[in-house]
Order: sequence, then structure tokens, then C-alpha cells
Amino acid sequence: MSDDSNGHHSREEFHEDPLGHADVWAGMSVGDLATEYGKAGIGAAEMGRAVDVYAEMLGRDDVTNFFGLAGAMVPGGMRQVVTDLIRDGHIDALVTTGANLTHDSIEAIGGKHHHGRTADSGHERDHDEQLRDEGVDRIYNVYLPQEHFTLFENHLRERVFDEFDGVVATSEFTHALGRANLEANDENDVSEDAGIAAAAYEHDVPVFVPAIQDSVLGIQAWMHSQVSAFTLDALADLTNITDVAFDAEKAGATVVGGGVPKNFVLQTMLTVPDAYDYGVQLTTDPATTGGLSGATLDEARSWGKMEKSAKNVTVVGDATITLPLLVAAARDRIE
Repeated sequence: MSDDSNGHHSREEFHEDPLGHADVWAGMSVGDLATEYGKAGIGAAEMGRAVDVYAEMLGRDDVTNFFGLAGAMVPGGMRQVVTDLIRDGHIDALVTTGANLTHDSIEAIGGKHHHGRTADSGHERDHDEQLRDEGVDRIYNVYLPQEHFTLFENHLRERVFDEFDGVVATSEFTHALGRANLEANDENDVSEDAGIAAAAYEHDVPVFVPAIQDSVLGIQAWMHSQVSAFTLDALADLTNITDVAFDAEKAGATVVGGGVPKNFVLQTMLTVPDAYDYGVQLTTDPATTGGLSGATLDEARSWGKMEKSAKNVTVVGDATITLPLLVAAARDRIE
């Protein structure tokens, strides 16, 4: 590609990287599919590039991987994907929501989410009023019986809260939660995997929940603080995650969804000399609103959160579709 005297690109650029047409066949691997996406345009091209970047991140031993998990990813069925990433050494620090850990713990101790449905148009209120009467919570097309929250609350009181007497960081609290989930899962012979917090506990991966009060887990922690000396110190985790970033030779960010987990992952690099060398973002939000959840990783470069030379991709789409594809294709590439 060459420039004219005014800095405009000449037509030569159109000959350098012609678009190809994706080919699909029976028995193709997910890695093959990602390669075919890379030949195409629009969202497929971004997905193909995201797999390239993510596979390079995971394939390098000198990259510390930070993972932000927002949204309803656990009740949405992404729990095992994240759990296995932790177990395989592909997440070095996890930033998530209290809600995701609540749902993760419910599954660990024997509760289950169920396939449900959204209401027919015009009948949404009747549908949800009926669920309210039946004691069922709805997360889009997923149902959760409310008695599982009682099970979770008893679990916290019996196995977690008594560990502490005083001020603790949320990452210390989630470490104890992971241990408790693992023990309850084993003792009760629960058929479901012990899950995200348990895997993080086993593999010494810190789990940060910077907005823990915005969840049932946070509400239960607050209730316990009313009758004990226990309380959570959110600021302590700024020290803990900064230590991880400071020790990183190179760093990569994988951000699923937006909100607090996304910003907490990215802002970590504002307190250390370096910035992220790699970044992949999966979001449903467009950048045009100016909101945090849709802000591109290119924008993060202007803040010094991404290196100028960083390889980064933003993929717009439902993360319950894009996350399994990203992880499976990257695993194909590196394994």
C-alpha cells in the first residue's frame, strides 16, 4: 500500500488482501471454521482475528492473562468454559460479578438452572407474575427456583462466614468461597462440576469482585456484617490485582461483557509502567453510544490501558455464542 503526496492511500491497497469466501464442510474443526471466518468480512472477519489474537495470548508462556466476566454468563451456560480455562492455566486473574459467583456456587452445592422461555409478545407481565407466584426467577430464557438461594445462604453461613473476623479483601473472601464450594461438592457427591470459584481456589487464581455488593452474595455479606466484625475491603483488591499486573512480563486481557469487570481489568494498567499487549473483547454493545460496555479496545489505547503496538479485537455479538467459539478455536490452534 502506498500513499500519495496528500497522505491518501492509493488503489494498490485493494490488491493486497482480497476478501475470500468462507467454505464449510462436514467434520470441519472449530479451528477450521475460525480460519474460514477470517477469509470473510463484517463480523466473521472480526471473529477470525479475535481467534488469532486469543490463540497467540494463550500460546505464550510469558503472557499473564486477565479475564473479565460480566453479564449472566453462569446461568447462561458458560460456567464450564471458564472453569476449564482456569484449570488449564489460561486465566491468571479473574474479575467477575457477585451474581456470577452466586450462580456458580448454587450449581456447586447441588442447585440447578433450568431451560425456560420468554413470554409471548404482549403477555410478558402475565408470564412473570405467574413465575413470581410459583417462586421462580427468570433470566431471559433461563429459570432458577428461588429455594436455591436459601440453599446458598445456608452454605455461606455454615462454611464461609465463620472463616473471618474483621476486614478482608474480596479476593480473600472468594478464595474461601471456592474452598467451601469444593468441599460441599465433594461431600455431597454433587453431579455438577465444583465450578469457577472452586477451580480458582485449587489453582491459586485470584478472583476479584469489585462490585460485590451488587448481588445476592453481597447482600448476604452485608447482612453478616450487621451481626459481626466481618466486612469487605474493596480497596484492598486494587493492591492485589496491581501486584499481579506489576509482575507480568507481558499481559493480555479477555473481556466478556462490559460494566465493572471490564473497567476493573483495563484500569489495572493505569497503575503500572506497562499496558496490555493483547486484548479480546466480546460485547453486545455498540461503541456509538459512548458507553463503557461498548467502548472498543482501540479506545483503551488512548488511555494507556493498551500498548500502542497491542494486538486487540472487539467482537460484537452474544457472548454465549462467541465465547465458546473463541475458546474452542484457540484451543485447536495451540493444541
